[in-house]
Amino acid sequence: MGHITGPYGVLGWVKVFPYTETIDGLLDYPTWWLSRKEKDWQETTLLDGYIHGDKLTVKLAQCTSRDEATQLKGMKIAIPRNQLPHLPDSGEDGYYWSDLIGATVVNLQGQKLGNVAGLLETGANDVLRVQKSNEKERLIPFIDPVIISVNLNLRQITVDWGIDY
Repeated sequence: MGHITGPYGVLGWVKVFPYTETIDGLLDYPTWWLSRKEKDWQETTLLDGYIHGDKLTVKLAQCTSRDEATQLKGMKIAIPRNQLPHLPDSGEDGYYWSDLIGATVVNLQGQKLGNVAGLLETGANDVLRVQKSNEKERLIPFIDPVIISVNLNLRQITVDWGIDY
């Protein structure tokens, strides 16, 4: 759902880069889970927060100094899935971005382009960041003419995209 980019001030506030659709989307959830390597998650409580440019500035429980806030730099933020809004069972909005991370991306010719490493929001449209080992990252627009299908059961995204693009 986001990650902590560093401390803010001297009273234990931290800066957060959110992965949510709206910058303040994380502020809707009073309980956050933090982890450095997506294991050993630690529960924490959001006490306060506000939008600061393109990031959030937040106060978390048990973080009272700049030194404690500095220790949180790089921590990933998760929200339990059962707290997220219910998605439709089918249709184009039937998944969260996090569902797409790690999915295999293949083109119409059956060539594997790589796996989804992340997504970018550009304003005009979202973009898949696709990485294949030892190759340059591909940026594939997440738009209807390019994205043919998303199959969460197979963890596969089929795209109309050439291997040489």
